[in-house]
Amino acid sequence: MTTISKRDAWLLASRPKTLPAAVAPVLVGVGLAIHDDVLAILPALAALLGALLLQVGVNLANDYFDFMKGVDSEERRGPTRVTQSGLIPPEQVRLGMIVIFGLSVLNGSYLIVVGGWPILAVGVLSILAALAYSGGPYPLASHGLGDLAVFIFFGLFAVCGTYYVQALDLTPLVVLAALPPGFLITAILVVNNLRDIETDRKAGKTTLAVLLGEPGARLEYVLLLIGALLGVIALWLLGFGWPVLIALLTIPLHLRLIRAIYGPNEGPHMNLTLAQTAQLALIFCALMALGIALA
Repeated sequence: MTTISKRDAWLLASRPKTLPAAVAPVLVGVGLAIHDDVLAILPALAALLGALLLQVGVNLANDYFDFMKGVDSEERRGPTRVTQSGLIPPEQVRLGMIVIFGLSVLNGSYLIVVGGWPILAVGVLSILAALAYSGGPYPLASHGLGDLAVFIFFGLFAVCGTYYVQALDLTPLVVLAALPPGFLITAILVVNNLRDIETDRKAGKTTLAVLLGEPGARLEYVLLLIGALLGVIALWLLGFGWPVLIALLTIPLHLRLIRAIYGPNEGPHMNLTLAQTAQLALIFCALMALGIALA
C-alpha cells in the first residue's frame, strides 16, 4: 500500500471529485433567485456551504459504514476508501463525520434564522438521510432507495432550499427547475453503482443497479441524461425565455457519456465516466443557471 500523508488521506476521504454534485444545484437556485429579483448573497453562500458540508459528510459516512458492514473489500473497483484501506482508523473517520455534520448544523442554524421551520425540517431530514444512506438498521443504499434519496436531497431539496432561503417562497416553476439537476446528480450515483454491481451483490448490498442489472442501470443513466435536457426545454416552453436553452450546448457531452456508459464495466473506465458525469452536472447547471438569470 502506498504511504500518503494524513492530510492527503483526509482529502481522499472527502472525495473532491463528487463536490460538483453539491455546487451544481445551488447554482440553479441562485439563478432562479436572480431571475425573480430576490438574490440574497449571504443566504446563498450559506446554502452553498451547507451543501458542501453535507456532501463531505455523506462521503465520510459511506466510507465508515460500508467498512463496518463489510461492504467494502479488496475487490472494490472504485476510488480508495480510507477506512477499508487502513489509511485512517475507523474511529477517526467516524469522528470526522461527526465534526462535519456538526459544522453543517452550525451553518444551518443561520439558515433557520433566515428561513424558519421549513429549513429546520429540511436540515434535519437531510442529516438523517445522510446517515441512513449507508448506516442504521435499514440503509437506503442497500435497499434500492439510494437513487431516490439522492434525487430528492441533492436535487429537489438543494435547488428549492437555496431559492427559499433567498425568496422565502416557493413556486411550481422552481420545483420544475430542480428536476434537471436532480437527474444529473442521480446519474453520478448510477455510474458508481453500475461499477460496483458485482461487489455490492456479493456483499448483500442491494442497490437499484443490482435490482435492475447492468442493462437496466445503463438505461436508467441514459433516461436521466435525456430527462435533464427535456427539463430545460420544458422551462423554455413554460416561459423562461430562450436563454435557458444555452444549457443544451452540453448535448455533445451527453452523447459522449451515453456512449461511455455502454463501454466496459471496468474500474478505470467507470471511474473516469463518473468524474465526467460530475463535470457534466456542474457545467450543465452553471449554464442553466446563467440562462435562467438572463431569461
